[in-house]
Amino acid sequence: MHVFVTGGTGTIGTAVVAELVAAGHTVSALARSDRSAAALTAAGATPVRGSMTDLDVLRAGARDADGVVSLAFPNDYDSADGLARGIAEESAATAALGEELVGSDRPFVVVSGTPWVAGRPAVETDPLPLDGPVAGRARSVIAALALADRGVRTSAIRLPRTVHADGAGGFAGILTETARRSGVAGYPGTGDQRWPAVHARDAAVLFRLALEGAPAGTAWHAVADEGDRVRDIADVIGRRLGLPVEQVPDEVFGPFAPIFAMDQPASGAATQQALGWQPTHPSLLADLENVTP
Repeated sequence: MHVFVTGGTGTIGTAVVAELVAAGHTVSALARSDRSAAALTAAGATPVRGSMTDLDVLRAGARDADGVVSLAFPNDYDSADGLARGIAEESAATAALGEELVGSDRPFVVVSGTPWVAGRPAVETDPLPLDGPVAGRARSVIAALALADRGVRTSAIRLPRTVHADGAGGFAGILTETARRSGVAGYPGTGDQRWPAVHARDAAVLFRLALEGAPAGTAWHAVADEGDRVRDIADVIGRRLGLPVEQVPDEVFGPFAPIFAMDQPASGAATQQALGWQPTHPSLLADLENVTP
């Protein structure tokens, strides 16, 4: 299968491209810089120059592919405006890719986050939240899944709060970088709230499985660790960086503050059973031992 990938040089995208190439698929991937293009070439993919706002480039990439994996999201989300702008750009890109695939029965794999449910881990049948700072992303994914009724084999991979590799990535990565800047390994809220996690290379396998065979209109949880206490995450970061571990005001974490303070465990058990997906890489707490001062 020839697969067009957006966001192919991020933490998850790098792993997805490597997984697809290793499985014998050919890959073309969006590259917005010479550096990204070089990284994709080195990984065995063909770079397609452009950004996620170049909708004609996205449409052409989808038109020439047997399947599409959409992972791109802007990096400017340090403010509420930046996060909202990023969600709007992602939504427009997702819509453009999906419309190009209508009537083709080709696979289209999109991405969102796991939802949060009071009192228990979220499961694959739980709806995405339609309020809060990332509600626009939920609406975009819902619209993409609705394309199943228009001849697109769309599936959604719901990623947990931390997709990690080599001690970096996701919400835990934001805690680490904030600690480096501030000199304190801080955590929001009580620290008892739980965040789910998955290693990027395990998540990449699930993206491939969904691309190759997930039924149209389905959602899956790329969850390996159901929920680590945020205080435990901060403890490892503090020890690795040689910094004190302390509760800090939620607003330290900008537009993500309301999400950071939530208890939001999630389960991937149904996904593992249905698709035969089995995470094998290190857990988040084990991987954070790779954080260096």
